[in-house]
Amino acid sequence: MPLSGDHFKDVTTVTHQLVDITPHLWSWQVVGAMFITFVVQGVTIGAYAARLAGVQTKRIATSISLFNLFSTFARLTNLFSVVLIAPLSDKAGNAVAVLAPHDPATASLFQANYGWQLRFMILGGTLGMMTFAAFLPMFTYVFRRGIDSFERRKSVLTALRQLTRPTVLREIAQSNRWPTWTEMRSFSMHGLPKRLFIFNVVVTGVYAIGVQASYLASVLDVEAARTAISLSGVINGIGTIAFTLFVDPTSALITDQAIKGERTVEEVRSMVFFLSLSAILGTLVSQIFLGPAAGVIVFVAHFFTHIRG
Repeated sequence: MPLSGDHFKDVTTVTHQLVDITPHLWSWQVVGAMFITFVVQGVTIGAYAARLAGVQTKRIATSISLFNLFSTFARLTNLFSVVLIAPLSDKAGNAVAVLAPHDPATASLFQANYGWQLRFMILGGTLGMMTFAAFLPMFTYVFRRGIDSFERRKSVLTALRQLTRPTVLREIAQSNRWPTWTEMRSFSMHGLPKRLFIFNVVVTGVYAIGVQASYLASVLDVEAARTAISLSGVINGIGTIAFTLFVDPTSALITDQAIKGERTVEEVRSMVFFLSLSAILGTLVSQIFLGPAAGVIVFVAHFFTHIRG
């Protein structure tokens, strides 16, 4: 039996009672996820200093180990942002599921609003990279101190504990200095492979939106939401493979060449500078990648959801 006008009005009223029909851009979850992303991406930039510290101390293997420690910490911390992103996804997805059949315009508003929330989280990562990049001299000093402390104490935990002593923290704070414009201009790509930095832009751009793209896809296609969220590893996996194949080996080779005297410390310092710059650019490019990446996940999730055995 077709729905009467009054019946449709009743359905619409109930629908609006089931959800808050006004999407809210800001919430404590958005701010919290921005802060976590700020720290995670910032630590990623700080970890680049390990290569420079390895060349300066001639302890490249130890510096790489500490680099991996920082990178692992960043990836583990990133998991906490999911705890904040997920409730926002649930709210937006539930609203879209309820509103879409009767009020598609408002449902689209929820989708667009959630997309902006994710973009602000990515922006938090960009700001983190820019902030931590300004403290690269301090991170280099921390790695040098950490390498020396680890060699003397033979324990990572003990070395880390030593770095938290008030006197050491004061020395670390005093070690940072702001680069002058002349020093900034002294960094040169001459002799460094340009493809390294191009790949780093792409890799960072892809990796920065792996989780966000899957959650956006879960709101764009609520029928395949769980499948979409489970596919976040596809985007991150592509980024990890690309980093392993194109970025990490080349930067490691340049570092080894500097250890053997085939390159100068200044070249490694320039490499760290341009890796940081290209990573920041990559997070800006990731804003462009977010929509298409979510679209790919929606397509794949929809395909697997509708496969008939």
